[in-house]
Amino acid sequence: MGYEVEDDFKYAMNCHCSRCRKAMGSAFKPMGGIEVEKVRLTRGQDRLLVVGEPDGTHDLRCRDCGSLLYSIVREGTWAHVTYGTLTDAPSLPIQMHIMVGSKAPWLTITDDLPQHREF
Repeated sequence: MGYEVEDDFKYAMNCHCSRCRKAMGSAFKPMGGIEVEKVRLTRGQDRLLVVGEPDGTHDLRCRDCGSLLYSIVREGTWAHVTYGTLTDAPSLPIQMHIMVGSKAPWLTITDDLPQHREF
């Protein structure tokens, strides 16, 4: 699997909702938001697993290892790219925590980034 994304993220956040926690198998999902046309698969389309509604919100994963590459959201116009799958560091660092109202109860957020109960 491979994809390319322009380093033109409009926002970057750690999402603590239960859906993102389950998708990542972690306390939160670090991600950057970008217009969907700025992301493209470069190889491995035959190994792509689409989870969710193909015409709506859905995740794109590697069928072999299960890694979440990115999610298509906001009526198919935006991609939430999982920062952990990027080869190079994005120029936009994480700016905030969202959905902290449903964060894992065992997690303590220790940075000084803004925290939003919802999104």
